[in-house]
Order: sequence, then structure tokens, then C-alpha cells
Amino acid sequence: MNSRTLIVNGILAALYVAVSLVINPIAFSAIQFRIPELFNHLIVFNKKYIYGIVAGVFITNLFSPMAAYDLIFGVGQSLLALLIVIFASRYIKNIKVLMIINILVFTFTMFMIALELHLALGFPFWLSWFTTAVGEFTVMLIGAPIIYAMNKRIQFSKWIS
Repeated sequence: MNSRTLIVNGILAALYVAVSLVINPIAFSAIQFRIPELFNHLIVFNKKYIYGIVAGVFITNLFSPMAAYDLIFGVGQSLLALLIVIFASRYIKNIKVLMIINILVFTFTMFMIALELHLALGFPFWLSWFTTAVGEFTVMLIGAPIIYAMNKRIQFSKWIS
């Protein structure tokens, strides 16, 4: 990994953590709106953003009330969803379509967070999946046009080589 890729991913991870900690009360548990999840859309521009996103999720989850579970399930959910989208990007080149796929994949894989909440806290699985998926879907849906518009100006694909 070259130094530019490392620096950009370090900044991305730091932004993810900073925003998560500011909105801490709504970033964890069964009803969550983790605003920095909108950074997940960066993966459609360059697969190398996976490092910063996963590092941000990992570091953020160190501050979770359920850190032991979140480090496994939370990081696992993000990694799985990102890898699925990276795989899809091999065959789909349209950024808007990839962003829609990204939203759907991240929303669907919230079953992993629901399983975590069920195992750790005894929350009902289906209700937890619904509430976490709604939060994820909402943040990702709002984030998609924001990141898309920012890309017109910033060109995220060129920040990392």
C-alpha cells in the first residue's frame, strides 16, 4: 500500500470514528442511525477504501458498550457487505446502480447485527433485524446522493491509486 492510500484511509477511519463518537447515543443498540455509514458508499469509487472503512468501524466498536461482540459482528458485517459490493463492481460499472446495490447489501447484512443483539442482549432477532436495517437503509439512502454529489467535485476514485 502506497503512502497516499494509507494516509487517505487513515483520514477516512478518523472521520468515521469522530462522527460516530459525536452521535454515540444513536450509533449503537437495536435502534441505530450510525451516520458515518454513509462513508460505505466510497467503496463504489475505489475498492481500496475498504481499509479506512473497516478500520473506522473497528476503532469505533472499541468504544461500544458491547465491544467484544461489536468487534466480531460489527466489523464482520461491514467487511462482508463491502466485499460483496467489491465483487459486484467487477460486473457493474454504473455508479448509481452500485450505490443502490450497496444500500441493499448493507441493509440486508444487518441480520448479523440483529444476531449479535439477540445473542448478547436477548433482543428478538426479527425485530432487531428490522430496526437496525431501517436505520442502515435510512443513513445509506440519505448518504448516497450526498456522496454522489461530492464525487462530482472531489472525484473519490482518484484519491487512492
